[in-house]
Amino acid sequence: MKRLFSILAITGIMALGTVNATNAISTSSMSTTVATVAQDEADAAPAAETLGFHQELKKRFIEGGPGFMGIVLLCLILGLAIAIERIIYLNLSTTNTKKLTQDVEDALNSGGVDAAKEVCRNTKGPVASIFYQGLDRTDEGLEAVEKAVVAYGGVQMGQLEKNVSWISLFIALAPMLGFMGTVIGMIQAFDKIEAAGDMQPSLVAGGIKVALLTTVFGLIVAIILQIFYNYIIAKIDSIVNDMEDASITLMDLLIRRKK
Repeated sequence: MKRLFSILAITGIMALGTVNATNAISTSSMSTTVATVAQDEADAAPAAETLGFHQELKKRFIEGGPGFMGIVLLCLILGLAIAIERIIYLNLSTTNTKKLTQDVEDALNSGGVDAAKEVCRNTKGPVASIFYQGLDRTDEGLEAVEKAVVAYGGVQMGQLEKNVSWISLFIALAPMLGFMGTVIGMIQAFDKIEAAGDMQPSLVAGGIKVALLTTVFGLIVAIILQIFYNYIIAKIDSIVNDMEDASITLMDLLIRRKK
């Protein structure tokens, strides 16, 4: 009987120990699994965070397809090239009109027309060029001076507005190409639906996404170029206003000098 109790006690102890060990292993395994999942999430979080704006933009651009996206990118490159060239040219064409007018007036009073022409010759910009053309015809009378100023002012305005129309073309062309890509993508999506015979989201999701991406990038290009275009137009208007004011001032100087 004692031996039976001993066997039962030993069996119970062993069973209890097995349960505890199993629970410990399960707990340890669960902890390891939780730690692994947490580690995976921690590793995945930086990977998601490292995908910045430029990487996301590049990814979306590639997903849009090389056809229309390449043409839209070409519109952006050409438009920016023309815009930058115009901005540099307009900034170089900007002069201090008040200082130039004062220098020309001082030169007229001290050295005559030749001295004033020399001041204009040494000054860059359309205002100085208009002054020079007007002063060059002072011997022919004030009417000839006025005609020369008006005619050469038109020439200088044409130089300021050179190639600006191309920027407006690219502003209109980029979103239209995007919309065309959207329409073609939708047609391809409906072709897949027709071929499959049923409406499955997986069949049309890719085509619709590509279609919308072309529209988005077309609008982005148009917005960027529109900002540069408005700046260029405002700069041209400012220079043209200076040219008109300077032309009136030159005529007043010559009239006072004739008197």
